Amino acid sequence: MSKTVADDLVHVLETIGVKHIFGLIADSLNPLADSVRRSSIEWVGVRHEEGAALAAAGQAKLTGKLGVCAGSTGPGSTHLVAGLYEAARDHAPVLALSGDMARAMKGSDFFQATEPDLLFRDVSLYTQTVTAAAQAPRVFHEAIAAAYAGPGVAHLTLPMDVLSLKADVPTSSLATLIPRGEILPSEAAIDEAARRIDEASSVVIMCGHGALGTADLLRALSDKLKAPLVHSVRGKEIMPFDDPRWMGGLGMIGTKPVYEAVHDCDLLVMVGTDYPYSNFLPSKSQVIQIDERAQVLGRRTPTALGVIGSARPALAILLGRVQAKQDGTFFDKTAHARKKWDDMLDKQADPARSKRKTHPQAVARITSDLARSDAIFVLDTGLNTLWSANWIRQTGTQRITGSFNNAAVGTAVGQANGIQILDRSTQVIVLTGDGGFNMLMGEFMTAVQHKLPIKVIVYNNSALGLITLEAESVGLAPFREAIEFPNPDFAALARACGAQVFTAKQPGELKKAIADALAC
Repeated sequence: MSKTVADDLVHVLETIGVKHIFGLIADSLNPLADSVRRSSIEWVGVRHEEGAALAAAGQAKLTGKLGVCAGSTGPGSTHLVAGLYEAARDHAPVLALSGDMARAMKGSDFFQATEPDLLFRDVSLYTQTVTAAAQAPRVFHEAIAAAYAGPGVAHLTLPMDVLSLKADVPTSSLATLIPRGEILPSEAAIDEAARRIDEASSVVIMCGHGALGTADLLRALSDKLKAPLVHSVRGKEIMPFDDPRWMGGLGMIGTKPVYEAVHDCDLLVMVGTDYPYSNFLPSKSQVIQIDERAQVLGRRTPTALGVIGSARPALAILLGRVQAKQDGTFFDKTAHARKKWDDMLDKQADPARSKRKTHPQAVARITSDLARSDAIFVLDTGLNTLWSANWIRQTGTQRITGSFNNAAVGTAVGQANGIQILDRSTQVIVLTGDGGFNMLMGEFMTAVQHKLPIKVIVYNNSALGLITLEAESVGLAPFREAIEFPNPDFAALARACGAQVFTAKQPGELKKAIADALAC
């Protein structure tokens, strides 16, 4: 049997290690689906194509490997776009595949006609329509290479008649389709960074997602410099909450002691973070920024030195160049303030603080304390993000993901599905508000259908709470008629879907309900 263009694409994906394609099959994707059916790749049907894109993004964010999603002609593809912004904004490698009408129908205002290359241009690093069998191998290679190089989204439009054509030649050079490697910083930049660090009397090191996997180096550098370690919300997972060097986050998902340390230090060293909230960053202290993305250096706050390089090699070299500091006064002051702040968080998370009212801080803290040491938390967006990210006490071996730079409500369940299907024995915990759960409720059905044992914990306050907070913060009365909605009975809904259900309506019921949910 001769190989088709669809067969070649599926072979490429198999060879580079893709295990799943998320999507909904329709007429234009039938040739691709037939090839997938004869491969080792699992086609994972979803309830909505946005859920497919979210699942692919969730996988890619967690693993750094290519996630793949697909949508059919017209609406099937347009539904992908919102979910693809998760991968685009959080720089995760995803390949999006759009089925399309046969080439002979182009330009005739045919049924479900769109211009996918225009539609996907903003969300994609690369977008191209495959118009001939001879063109396909080069385009397949280019798209995957672009997704890894960004990293980010690459998009291909695949007319159904082209997918069925006989492949002229197979796609080659597949061994080159790999994630981007580490970047070594220049010696001159490291020397200048070490000089500035040596001259500073007090140093704070701020860690972002780019510093993931460098906990050993961060501890050593903190000890040598007597430097508090602080983090962005995406960097929270790097180290355990109770490490004495790990002082907490900056910003609304952060602490007052960290804000004061960042503004009172002589030198702030930002490692692997493009922290976007300039109002929380110092404008007077010296700043050194270390990042492998040259374009992010110095764009958030006045920066004295930018070092282009990946966190691990930069920190390893820097550790050998800087001089040890002897005065731990600044570190001790920050640590003392952090202890008082943690005591306050503990009091707010105590279920016994109210006899009848269940406080969301207690929900997050109990979930965190009962979760497995290697659990994966997937946070939705909204007021619930503040509760979850501030009160989770991570172990350092757990993972925490969510909609970080896109900050989209309703994305957690879809991302969790993509993560859970990688390993059904992993404990994947979704923490979401009622508004977020309502938005893509169908993807909960996707989880049930595919027997994905995600644990979904819904903070049900019957409102879009963060919108209320945002209005009040600028002196406006919340427009309650527009942001308060009647909710379904979530427990009854979940039972109807075929899921196990646990409900806590009183503080005393909280620990058992969460423990039972996590154990099932």
